[in-house]
Amino acid sequence: MGFDPQFFAEQLLNSLQFAMLLFLLAIGLSVIFGLMDYLNLAHGTIYMLAAYLAFSLTQLGGSFWVALAFAPLAATAIGMVLYLLLLKRAETETHLVQVLLTVGVIYAGTDILRIIYGDLPKGVNQPELFAAPVNIFGITYPGYRLFIIGLGLVTQIGLYFALERTRLGALVRAGVDDRQTAETLGVNISAVFMLVFAIGTYLAGVAGVVAAPIFGVYPGMDATIIILVLIVVVVGGLGSLKGAILGSLLIGFADTFGKILLPQFAMVMIYLVMAIVLIFRPTGLLPARRFTGAG
Repeated sequence: MGFDPQFFAEQLLNSLQFAMLLFLLAIGLSVIFGLMDYLNLAHGTIYMLAAYLAFSLTQLGGSFWVALAFAPLAATAIGMVLYLLLLKRAETETHLVQVLLTVGVIYAGTDILRIIYGDLPKGVNQPELFAAPVNIFGITYPGYRLFIIGLGLVTQIGLYFALERTRLGALVRAGVDDRQTAETLGVNISAVFMLVFAIGTYLAGVAGVVAAPIFGVYPGMDATIIILVLIVVVVGGLGSLKGAILGSLLIGFADTFGKILLPQFAMVMIYLVMAIVLIFRPTGLLPARRFTGAG
Protein backbone atom coordinates (compact mmCIF):
# COMPACT_ATOMS: atom_id res chain seq x y z
CA MET A 1 0.00 0.00 0.00
CA GLY A 2 1.37 3.38 -1.00
CA PHE A 3 1.90 6.32 1.33
CA ASP A 4 -1.37 8.16 2.01
CA PRO A 5 -0.71 11.62 3.53
CA GLN A 6 -4.29 12.00 4.75
CA PHE A 7 -4.28 8.63 6.47
CA PHE A 8 -0.90 9.41 8.04
CA ALA A 9 -2.17 12.78 9.29
CA GLU A 10 -5.26 11.13 10.78
CA GLN A 11 -3.08 8.66 12.66
CA LEU A 12 -0.93 11.50 13.95
CA LEU A 13 -4.07 13.10 15.39
CA ASN A 14 -5.20 9.74 16.80
CA SER A 15 -1.81 9.37 18.45
CA LEU A 16 -2.03 12.85 19.92
CA GLN A 17 -5.57 12.23 21.19
CA PHE A 18 -4.55 9.01 22.92
CA ALA A 19 -1.44 10.69 24.31
CA MET A 20 -3.56 13.42 25.90
CA LEU A 21 -5.76 10.79 27.53
CA LEU A 22 -2.70 8.97 28.86
CA PHE A 23 -1.34 12.25 30.16
CA LEU A 24 -4.47 13.01 32.20
CA LEU A 25 -3.95 9.70 33.98
CA ALA A 26 -0.15 9.65 34.08
CA ILE A 27 0.48 13.08 35.58
CA GLY A 28 -1.44 12.26 38.74
CA LEU A 29 0.23 8.87 39.15
CA SER A 30 3.66 10.34 38.38
CA VAL A 31 3.47 13.23 40.84
CA ILE A 32 1.86 11.07 43.55
CA PHE A 33 4.65 8.53 43.17
CA GLY A 34 7.31 11.23 42.84
CA LEU A 35 6.16 13.32 45.79
CA MET A 36 4.71 10.68 48.10
CA ASP A 37 6.79 7.67 46.97
CA TYR A 38 3.46 5.84 46.85
CA LEU A 39 2.75 3.36 44.07
CA ASN A 40 -1.02 3.72 43.78
CA LEU A 41 -2.21 1.17 41.22
CA ALA A 42 -5.79 1.94 42.26
CA HIS A 43 -5.42 5.21 40.32
CA GLY A 44 -7.02 3.43 37.38
CA THR A 45 -9.99 2.42 39.53
CA ILE A 46 -10.89 6.11 39.92
CA TYR A 47 -10.75 6.39 36.13
CA MET A 48 -13.21 3.49 35.82
CA LEU A 49 -15.45 4.77 38.63
CA ALA A 50 -15.76 8.19 36.99
CA ALA A 51 -16.69 6.56 33.69
CA TYR A 52 -19.49 4.60 35.38
CA LEU A 53 -20.68 7.71 37.21
CA ALA A 54 -20.78 9.54 33.86
CA PHE A 55 -22.89 6.73 32.46
CA SER A 56 -25.30 6.96 35.41
CA LEU A 57 -25.63 10.73 35.14
CA THR A 58 -26.35 10.63 31.42
CA GLN A 59 -28.88 7.81 31.95
CA LEU A 60 -30.66 9.95 34.56
CA GLY A 61 -31.15 12.68 31.99
CA GLY A 62 -28.02 14.70 32.49
CA SER A 63 -25.88 15.84 29.58
CA PHE A 64 -22.28 14.91 28.94
CA TRP A 65 -21.28 18.28 30.38
CA VAL A 66 -23.15 17.56 33.60
CA ALA A 67 -21.26 14.28 33.82
CA LEU A 68 -17.94 16.02 33.12
CA ALA A 69 -18.67 18.56 35.84
CA PHE A 70 -19.82 16.21 38.59
CA ALA A 71 -18.48 12.69 37.95
CA PRO A 72 -14.79 13.60 38.51
CA LEU A 73 -15.71 15.49 41.69
CA ALA A 74 -17.67 12.52 43.04
CA ALA A 75 -14.87 10.13 42.09
CA THR A 76 -12.35 12.43 43.80
CA ALA A 77 -14.43 12.51 46.98
CA ILE A 78 -14.59 8.69 47.02
CA GLY A 79 -10.87 8.50 46.27
CA MET A 80 -10.03 10.83 49.16
CA VAL A 81 -12.16 8.79 51.57
CA LEU A 82 -10.37 5.68 50.37
CA TYR A 83 -7.02 7.39 50.87
CA LEU A 84 -7.78 8.58 54.39
CA LEU A 85 -9.33 5.32 55.56
CA LEU A 86 -7.03 2.83 53.85
CA LEU A 87 -4.25 3.96 51.54
CA LYS A 88 -2.70 6.47 53.96
CA ARG A 89 -1.93 3.63 56.37
CA ALA A 90 0.55 2.21 53.86
CA GLU A 91 2.48 5.44 53.21
CA THR A 92 5.47 4.30 55.25
CA GLU A 93 5.33 0.71 54.03
CA THR A 94 7.32 -0.85 51.22
CA HIS A 95 6.23 -0.60 47.60
CA LEU A 96 5.30 -4.28 47.71
CA VAL A 97 2.77 -3.59 50.48
CA GLN A 98 1.42 -0.62 48.54
CA VAL A 99 1.07 -2.69 45.38
CA LEU A 100 -0.72 -5.52 47.18
CA LEU A 101 -3.05 -3.09 48.95
CA THR A 102 -3.98 -1.14 45.81
CA VAL A 103 -4.37 -4.32 43.76
CA GLY A 104 -6.87 -5.40 46.38
CA VAL A 105 -8.69 -2.09 45.89
CA ILE A 106 -8.73 -2.74 42.13
CA TYR A 107 -10.38 -6.14 42.53
CA ALA A 108 -12.84 -4.86 45.12
CA GLY A 109 -13.75 -1.82 43.02
CA THR A 110 -14.24 -3.91 39.89
CA ASP A 111 -16.46 -6.41 41.68
CA ILE A 112 -18.56 -3.69 43.33
CA LEU A 113 -19.15 -1.98 39.98
CA ARG A 114 -19.92 -5.34 38.38
CA ILE A 115 -22.55 -6.01 41.06
CA ILE A 116 -24.13 -2.60 40.54
CA TYR A 117 -23.95 -2.33 36.75
CA GLY A 118 -23.50 -5.88 35.52
CA ASP A 119 -20.91 -7.28 33.13
CA LEU A 120 -22.19 -5.83 29.86
CA PRO A 121 -20.39 -2.80 28.39
CA LYS A 122 -22.15 0.55 28.64
CA GLY A 123 -22.07 3.53 26.33
CA VAL A 124 -21.92 7.28 26.91
CA ASN A 125 -22.98 9.55 24.07
CA GLN A 126 -20.62 12.17 22.78
CA PRO A 127 -21.70 15.77 23.39
CA GLU A 128 -23.73 17.20 20.52
CA LEU A 129 -21.40 20.18 20.36
CA PHE A 130 -18.59 17.95 19.10
CA ALA A 131 -20.63 15.21 17.42
CA ALA A 132 -19.98 16.48 13.89
CA PRO A 133 -16.61 15.92 12.19
CA VAL A 134 -14.35 18.90 11.68
CA ASN A 135 -12.37 19.77 8.57
CA ILE A 136 -8.85 20.60 9.68
CA PHE A 137 -6.29 21.36 6.96
CA GLY A 138 -8.30 19.32 4.50
CA ILE A 139 -8.67 16.36 6.87
CA THR A 140 -12.08 15.35 8.17
CA TYR A 141 -11.58 14.40 11.79
CA PRO A 142 -14.01 13.65 14.65
CA GLY A 143 -14.73 16.81 16.60
CA TYR A 144 -14.85 15.00 19.93
CA ARG A 145 -11.33 13.67 19.54
CA LEU A 146 -10.14 17.20 18.83
CA PHE A 147 -11.88 18.24 22.05
CA ILE A 148 -9.82 15.66 23.98
CA ILE A 149 -6.63 16.98 22.38
CA GLY A 150 -7.58 20.52 23.34
CA LEU A 151 -8.51 19.47 26.88
CA GLY A 152 -5.16 17.75 27.32
CA LEU A 153 -3.23 20.76 26.04
CA VAL A 154 -5.16 23.17 28.27
CA THR A 155 -4.52 20.89 31.25
CA GLN A 156 -0.81 20.80 30.48
CA ILE A 157 -0.62 24.59 30.30
CA GLY A 158 -2.63 24.97 33.51
CA LEU A 159 -0.46 22.48 35.38
CA TYR A 160 2.69 24.11 34.08
CA PHE A 161 1.72 27.49 35.52
CA ALA A 162 0.45 25.86 38.73
CA LEU A 163 3.68 23.92 39.27
CA GLU A 164 6.15 26.49 37.96
CA ARG A 165 4.59 29.85 38.82
CA THR A 166 2.75 29.44 42.12
CA ARG A 167 3.70 28.90 45.76
CA LEU A 168 1.93 25.55 45.72
CA GLY A 169 4.08 24.47 42.80
CA ALA A 170 7.21 25.53 44.68
CA LEU A 171 6.11 23.45 47.68
CA VAL A 172 5.43 20.44 45.46
CA ARG A 173 8.85 20.74 43.81
CA ALA A 174 10.49 21.13 47.20
CA GLY A 175 8.75 18.02 48.46
CA VAL A 176 9.83 16.04 45.40
CA ASP A 177 13.42 17.28 45.54
CA ASP A 178 14.02 16.95 49.30
CA ARG A 179 11.09 16.18 51.59
CA GLN A 180 13.10 16.21 54.82
CA THR A 181 14.58 19.65 54.20
CA ALA A 182 11.17 21.05 53.22
CA GLU A 183 9.65 19.74 56.46
CA THR A 184 12.55 21.19 58.44
CA LEU A 185 11.75 24.59 56.93
CA GLY A 186 8.18 24.33 58.20
CA VAL A 187 6.41 23.11 55.06
CA ASN A 188 3.38 20.95 55.85
CA ILE A 189 4.21 18.22 53.38
CA SER A 190 1.30 16.08 54.56
CA ALA A 191 -1.15 18.81 53.52
CA VAL A 192 0.66 19.17 50.18
CA PHE A 193 0.39 15.40 49.76
CA MET A 194 -3.35 15.54 50.34
CA LEU A 195 -3.85 18.28 47.78
CA VAL A 196 -1.64 16.60 45.18
CA PHE A 197 -3.48 13.32 45.70
CA ALA A 198 -6.81 15.10 45.24
CA ILE A 199 -5.68 16.85 42.04
CA GLY A 200 -4.27 13.63 40.59
CA THR A 201 -7.45 11.76 41.47
CA TYR A 202 -9.59 14.48 39.90
CA LEU A 203 -7.64 14.33 36.64
CA ALA A 204 -8.04 10.54 36.59
CA GLY A 205 -11.78 11.14 36.94
CA VAL A 206 -11.75 13.60 34.06
CA ALA A 207 -9.91 11.03 31.94
CA GLY A 208 -12.56 8.43 32.75
CA VAL A 209 -15.41 10.69 31.67
CA VAL A 210 -13.85 11.82 28.40
CA ALA A 211 -12.72 8.28 27.55
CA ALA A 212 -16.19 6.77 28.07
CA PRO A 213 -17.71 7.90 24.73
CA ILE A 214 -14.75 6.47 22.80
CA PHE A 215 -13.85 3.24 24.59
CA GLY A 216 -17.11 2.49 26.35
CA VAL A 217 -17.60 1.63 30.02
CA TYR A 218 -17.01 -1.91 31.26
CA PRO A 219 -15.59 -3.80 34.27
CA GLY A 220 -11.83 -4.02 34.04
CA MET A 221 -11.37 -0.97 31.84
CA ASP A 222 -8.89 0.29 34.43
CA ALA A 223 -6.62 -2.73 33.94
CA THR A 224 -6.67 -2.09 30.18
CA ILE A 225 -5.06 1.31 30.49
CA ILE A 226 -3.14 1.33 33.80
CA ILE A 227 -0.28 -0.74 32.33
CA LEU A 228 0.22 1.87 29.61
CA VAL A 229 0.06 4.65 32.19
CA LEU A 230 2.73 2.96 34.30
CA ILE A 231 4.92 2.67 31.20
CA VAL A 232 4.38 6.38 30.54
CA VAL A 233 5.51 7.20 34.09
CA VAL A 234 8.59 4.97 33.81
CA VAL A 235 9.57 6.37 30.41
CA GLY A 236 8.95 10.00 31.31
CA GLY A 237 10.45 9.94 34.80
CA LEU A 238 8.87 10.16 38.22
CA GLY A 239 7.44 13.39 39.61
CA SER A 240 7.93 15.39 36.42
CA LEU A 241 5.28 17.26 34.42
CA LYS A 242 7.53 17.46 31.38
CA GLY A 243 8.35 13.78 31.75
CA ALA A 244 4.65 12.87 31.86
CA ILE A 245 4.04 14.91 28.69
CA LEU A 246 6.97 13.40 26.79
CA GLY A 247 6.25 9.87 27.99
CA SER A 248 2.59 10.18 27.00
CA LEU A 249 3.51 11.34 23.53
CA LEU A 250 6.03 8.54 22.99
CA ILE A 251 3.70 5.78 24.19
CA GLY A 252 0.66 7.29 22.46
CA PHE A 253 2.47 7.34 19.12
CA ALA A 254 4.04 3.91 19.67
CA ASP A 255 0.66 2.38 20.48
CA THR A 256 -1.20 3.94 17.55
CA PHE A 257 1.40 3.34 14.86
CA GLY A 258 2.35 -0.04 16.30
CA LYS A 259 -1.23 -1.25 15.76
CA ILE A 260 -1.12 0.01 12.17
CA LEU A 261 2.35 -1.04 11.07
CA LEU A 262 2.77 -4.24 13.09
CA PRO A 263 -0.61 -5.10 14.60
CA GLN A 264 0.53 -8.51 15.83
CA PHE A 265 3.44 -6.88 17.67
CA ALA A 266 1.70 -3.70 18.86
CA MET A 267 2.49 -4.20 22.56
CA VAL A 268 6.03 -5.22 21.69
CA MET A 269 6.56 -1.76 20.17
CA ILE A 270 5.53 -0.12 23.44
CA TYR A 271 7.81 -2.30 25.56
CA LEU A 272 10.61 -1.77 23.05
CA VAL A 273 10.33 1.99 23.51
CA MET A 274 10.46 1.53 27.28
CA ALA A 275 13.44 -0.82 27.07
CA ILE A 276 15.44 1.55 24.86
CA VAL A 277 14.73 4.49 27.19
CA LEU A 278 15.70 2.52 30.31
CA ILE A 279 18.93 1.30 28.73
CA PHE A 280 20.16 4.84 28.24
CA ARG A 281 18.11 6.66 30.92
CA PRO A 282 17.38 4.27 33.81
CA THR A 283 15.49 6.98 35.75
CA GLY A 284 13.40 8.05 32.74
CA LEU A 285 13.80 10.83 30.24
CA LEU A 286 12.93 13.82 32.44
CA PRO A 287 12.66 12.76 36.08
CA ALA A 288 12.39 15.18 38.97
CA ARG A 289 15.86 16.10 40.24
CA ARG A 290 15.55 13.92 43.34
CA PHE A 291 15.66 10.83 41.15
CA THR A 292 18.68 11.84 39.11
CA GLY A 293 21.10 12.32 41.98
CA ALA A 294 21.39 16.04 41.25
CA GLY A 295 21.17 18.56 44.02
